[in-house]
Amino acid sequence: MPKHRSSDSAPPCYAIVIPGLEPVAADEIKRELSGEVKRTGPGLVVFRVPQIDAGLLHLRTTEDVFLLAWGTDRLTHRAEDLDRIRRWTAHEADWSRLLAIHHALRPKPKGKPTYHLVTQMQGKHAYRRVDARKALFQGMAGKFPASWRPAEENAAVEVWLTIQGGSAVCGVRLSDRTMRHRTWKQEHLPASLRPTVAAAIVHLTEIRPQQAILDPMCGAGTILAEVYAWAKQHGNMRITVLGGDREPAALRAAAANLRRLGPVALSRWDATALPLPDQSVDRIVSNPPFGKQLSSPAEIGPLYRRMLASYERVLKPGGRAVLLVSDLSALHRAAREVVWHGLRQLKVRVLGEPAVITVWKKSD
Repeated sequence: MPKHRSSDSAPPCYAIVIPGLEPVAADEIKRELSGEVKRTGPGLVVFRVPQIDAGLLHLRTTEDVFLLAWGTDRLTHRAEDLDRIRRWTAHEADWSRLLAIHHALRPKPKGKPTYHLVTQMQGKHAYRRVDARKALFQGMAGKFPASWRPAEENAAVEVWLTIQGGSAVCGVRLSDRTMRHRTWKQEHLPASLRPTVAAAIVHLTEIRPQQAILDPMCGAGTILAEVYAWAKQHGNMRITVLGGDREPAALRAAAANLRRLGPVALSRWDATALPLPDQSVDRIVSNPPFGKQLSSPAEIGPLYRRMLASYERVLKPGGRAVLLVSDLSALHRAAREVVWHGLRQLKVRVLGEPAVITVWKKSD
């Protein structure tokens, strides 16, 4: 990715995503914003949209969204990168234009304006993150009005520099913490799913009007909340939402989190013996326990077999299931016992553990 100075009406943007979810985020940008994806990399999607507006802030599968100031694939990992960071920050971006776009989308808060500079760095380099941050500060000298002051928290404007190996992007943050953490989540449980991962699961589910969507192990309701968000984004799509869990604490948390989002039938049950009619649901979304959440990793295989047998019974012919699992081989062994066809899989990390989002279709 070369350094960038935009002369078009709308500057490019980029999104930071959970590594592994780049294709899903790219597809959401194309579908929901009519965006044109220019490049993807580990945890990164660079794109253009016809118009920069509040729609950018409604993306569900992205952690943060930025206006691109500059980007490069030509870092050397050596100390000479620091001079390039200073120079590109100082000369390769139209900061007044980027700040004007930011202010139009996110009006300046009351009080004395503030800014915050953030530096993230991954990979081995001959300089430290603090050195890269200093270079960013030096490049930003004079770019903010003289009356603005630096702040560590709740700044009006944030400029981020993200370095990954030989690549770097620098931009103005448009989103805030609610993009990745959401505002609906009042109750939390240990090992709760990250909302952006849940949104990716729902995106891959391809929900249609009048369908019944089931999460048999709903936990705190994170996936079901994203089901509601999907339905709202698509014209308040009429769907039936079902959820359940074997743990009363999980059901209490889910009820609290989903109360303001829409009607949902929550039940206490064993997901391996669902008390639902045969072929009664169109979509199943599920995040079964990982090995470390069970008393023994050896339990995963038997759990998956019982789980899929139960899911197979209640899923309609042609229905789709999207499952986030920690043991792909165990899931494939279990899938051989049901009439399901694998459509897609995406490797991600959940709570620091490797996992796979898998998409399945039941035979017609």
